[in-house]
This record gives sequence, C-alpha cells and structure tokens, in this order.
Amino acid sequence: MERSVADRAEKDGRRLIFFAPDLTDGSTIKRVQDFIDYGYRITVFGFRRQRYNRDYNPPWSYVSLGATSDGRYWHRIWALLKAIPIVIKNRRRLRRASVFYARNIDQLILALIGRLVACGRVTLAYEVLDIPPILTGRKPASILLRMIERWCLRHVRLLVLSSPGFHRNYYLPTQGYRREWFLLENKLHPSALNHLSGERRMRGDGADERGPYQWVVGYFGLIRGEATFDLMTRVAARLQDRVLFKFRGILTTVDEEKFFAALKRSRNMVYEGPYLAPRDLPSLYRQVDFAWALDLEHADHNSRWLLPCRFYEAGLHGVPCLAVQGFEIGALIERLGVGWTFDGLLEEAIVRFFETLTRAAYQEKCQRLLSLPIATFVSGDDVTELCRILEGRPRPVGNLPIQPIAKAG
Repeated sequence: MERSVADRAEKDGRRLIFFAPDLTDGSTIKRVQDFIDYGYRITVFGFRRQRYNRDYNPPWSYVSLGATSDGRYWHRIWALLKAIPIVIKNRRRLRRASVFYARNIDQLILALIGRLVACGRVTLAYEVLDIPPILTGRKPASILLRMIERWCLRHVRLLVLSSPGFHRNYYLPTQGYRREWFLLENKLHPSALNHLSGERRMRGDGADERGPYQWVVGYFGLIRGEATFDLMTRVAARLQDRVLFKFRGILTTVDEEKFFAALKRSRNMVYEGPYLAPRDLPSLYRQVDFAWALDLEHADHNSRWLLPCRFYEAGLHGVPCLAVQGFEIGALIERLGVGWTFDGLLEEAIVRFFETLTRAAYQEKCQRLLSLPIATFVSGDDVTELCRILEGRPRPVGNLPIQPIAKAG
C-alpha cells in the first residue's frame, strides 16, 4: 500500500518539502503522515530538539538541519544561519518539489531561501500552531521579528492556523493579513482510532483507577507554565482526599526541582513519566475523569488564543475538559457543551466546582461529549481540503470541508 502511494505521488509530480522545527515532535510526525496519506512524496528539512522523543528515527526521507532548542532565540538564530548552506546544498531536491510547507517563522525564512535558490514558483504555505511571546512583545527584537514575518507573509500562498483566535487577535489586527487562510485544528491522526478498544463508551465510575479519591484530573503532554502549576498545587492542597491530579509527559517551562518538591508534599499529585502518543492515550484517559486545559503561561496572548491538542485527545476518549472562560478553548467547550470553564478567582471557582459537582451532572456532560461526531477530534476531510488548495485544485461542488477556507473580511 505504501509503495503504491509513493508510485502515484511520483507519477503525479506531488512532491512536498516540509520545513519543520523538530523532526521528532509528535505534531510534525502527524502532519507528515497526513501528507503521505494524501499522496505526496515528502522530504522533511528539520532540526532536532532534545525533548521527549529524541531517539525517534523518521521512516520518511529527511534532511537534518542541526540541533536547536525551545525559547533560546539567539541559539535559534545561529542554528538558522548554519542551516542555510544545507538548504543551498540540496537545491536539486528543492527544485523537484511542487509545495513548500513551513512551520513557524524560522522555517518560513528557510523555505523562502530554498525557493530563491531553487529558482522556482513553488507554492508556499505557512502553518502556525503557537504564537511565541517574542512576536507579541514591544521590545526592538519583537518589532523587528514582526516586520520580518509581515514581509514573509507577502510571499505565502496560504496561511494555515490551528485556531481562529490567532487570526482574529494577531494576524488580522497586528500583521494586517487579509488574504486567504485555512483553519486546521490540532486534531488526532486517523491512526489514533486503531488504538481504541471497541467503540467510545460512557465512562464508568472508574473506582479502580480513582482509589480513595472522588475525582481524578489528568494533565498530559507538555507540562508548562509556573502560574498554571502553582494554581494546581493550591487547588490540590485545598481538596486533599477529594481530587487526585495525575501528570504525564515532559516538563518544559516548569522548574523541575520545584515540580517534584511540590509532588513530594502533596500525596494527591502524582507524576507517572512520559508516554507515547497515540499508542498510550486510551490507557491515560481511562484513568481520569477530567483533562486539565487551563493554560496560564501566556494568558494575555498565546494561551488565550490557542486550541490545545489535549482537547482533541480527551474528547476522542470521552473525557471532558476544564478551561478558562473567555479563552478560545473555553469558548469552544462552552459552544459544544462538553466541559466546564471558570473565571474570576480561578482557585475559588475550581474548589467550589469540585465540592459541589454531582455524578449525574458529570455523566450528562460525558454523554454530550460522546454524541459528537468523531470528525470533531480526528482529522479527515479538513486535511484533504488543505491539500486541494495547495495544489490549486477547485473544491468539489456541494462537498464543503469540515473546516472551510476562510477569507479575512
């Protein structure tokens, strides 16, 4: 099957170059598989970051651009400069591509350099999963980077965003982007369905996983934000035997020493190590009643605007989310009626929620969550529609995508 897809891609001339910030990141792997499933012959030009999946060896064609890291912008600039000769060296490979797909501003710059050395009019798409703090700041470095991104956007065929909040709050008002953009949410790859044991089911009492606690809250993935973790620590201290907090994944912007010291003091906060998605997701979410989606790391911009992966992971497995009211994820949860949101004094609101929540009210929310179509959480026609746009193909009449292309007005 894989051979036939590759042969068809070769015959049709569907060659895509993906410029990625991390070859081993789960979101990179998912997007690459999306393009392969559609029929692209793909090569990834990407860096490696020393994170949870560092030993991953991609099965697809790739060109390593070196090592980089999260947040260290001067180091990333140096890594970017060192990657330019590698891109130039691979100009023959670049010339054969019909699409360049870049994720984040570093890779967009490399993609534009690649298009220049390839001397081609290749289609260029720019995908954004997060808007880092440096893009929203007021210091000279932030102003300069926004100017660079604004210039780069003039040469982009399509802007691809994981949340409409990014367009509404940043790309339209700040960058003045008024051309086509496409909403491609952080949904799971269809292969995640292979790991489900049977149909999605209403969660039971879960007494074995819960132990002596009334409720279990899971925080899985990138564990980030001191303000977020501090809030969880205070809530855990007040709820004691009522709620158990389970952590799985890797620490990013939470101090490791502080994290484990807090867990040592709090018997209702436990960390059970990293995991592999999507393989381990069913077992993770089977053990919890709620998914923690309150992100306070950058509450004035990125955290307020994004739609996190954990919403889709939890939703597929029938677990409702907890989020902040007024944030993009909070608005989505309220619109679908599949979780709970909190505002004002978050600590007081969350404590009061757990002290008064009934099992009947919880089951009602779960039932609503399970009634939603799988396409709410798993990618499908949206990826197909994206690929059609990248190829310049017309959309089938009467076959509107799940997340249609949108034009700023």
